[in-house]
Amino acid sequence: MTSPQLDIASAQAIVLEHCRALPTEEVPVDEALGLTLAEQIVAAADVPSMANSAMDGFAAEAGESGRELKVIGESRAGHPSDVRVGPGEAMRISTGAAMPAGANAVAPIEVVEDAGDSVTLLEALVDGQNVRSAGEDLKAGSEVLEDGRELGPAELGIAVAAGRAELSVIRRPLVAVIATGDELREPGAELAPGELHDSNLTTLQAMARTAGAEVVLARQVGDDPQLTRESFDEALQLADVVVCSGGVSVGPHDHVKGALSELGVEQHFWRVALRPGRPTWFGSREERLVFGLPGNPVSVMVTFLLFVAPALRALQRRAPQQGLAATLGEPIKRHPDRDECVRVRLVEGEAFATGPQGSHILSSMALADALAVVPRGDGDLAAGSAIELLSLQP
Repeated sequence: MTSPQLDIASAQAIVLEHCRALPTEEVPVDEALGLTLAEQIVAAADVPSMANSAMDGFAAEAGESGRELKVIGESRAGHPSDVRVGPGEAMRISTGAAMPAGANAVAPIEVVEDAGDSVTLLEALVDGQNVRSAGEDLKAGSEVLEDGRELGPAELGIAVAAGRAELSVIRRPLVAVIATGDELREPGAELAPGELHDSNLTTLQAMARTAGAEVVLARQVGDDPQLTRESFDEALQLADVVVCSGGVSVGPHDHVKGALSELGVEQHFWRVALRPGRPTWFGSREERLVFGLPGNPVSVMVTFLLFVAPALRALQRRAPQQGLAATLGEPIKRHPDRDECVRVRLVEGEAFATGPQGSHILSSMALADALAVVPRGDGDLAAGSAIELLSLQP
């Protein structure tokens, strides 16, 4: 019996229904890049902890220009002075150094005449000029990072500034990648007639890592039922998410669905009203997710972006990607019963197809800025039509 075709949104909803956030773990802050924060971060102290200079120059009392001030010492970064600056006095100061008592402004080196033991101000000084106040960046006790925040370089820096050396995070999803097909050979291998270099295994690993996952198994498997079953058995023991390319259609050498059924993986859908990528398969065993993607390289990338990437985001408690939009710069022929993801380049907000859209033409993905989701229908979608875009970043 032919399985009914789901629309893209319904298939995505089914995937997300089976996603549960992964457990948390404590990691050193230097190892948390790209992970999702699983706690609230509160500043342990004011940042900066003291008023300090924003410039190299001279700390003094605010006042008029033309004053000659006696230089009474120096405040260096990490080496504050305990000498008080009085009227008619100044102290040499470096960027980041603590402001000495009695001084409330800093005259940059460029606006003084420096005679060594005295300086003459060439400009007036205003109270607070070139001074960074204590707590100007972070206030002690204030929330600086919220639970669920994705940790980029700035967030890690803020966490350190707030006093943290370790963070509670959602652990990375563990992903196993399997590419099926007797015709596949490793990168760089000499090819016999009928053979192909396996780009899918490399592409899927790269996409999984870009989506924040750790790849724990990557394997090519020929069209052999026993080897297919053994590979999936191992993958299901190691990974949170198993992603396979090829072998999910109805040919006599497509063994993936049979192997998964024998291993107790429940099918949730097979076939999506999508071009390219109709024979996409999704199932689960307990909390482990399994995606059977088509074998053509563009279909692999499209279906990963549509279904696997949202699952990996959900497992890490990341928010869904924000939708993008553009207008068509040219008419595009619609498929009568399937939505189509067209590879497009963007020129001043208009989308243009990259060329031939065959699911085997991987070079067209390298030329694309995004995928345009062209809804099914008769005839062309006219130039100037609003179009939804799918980012090429998982």
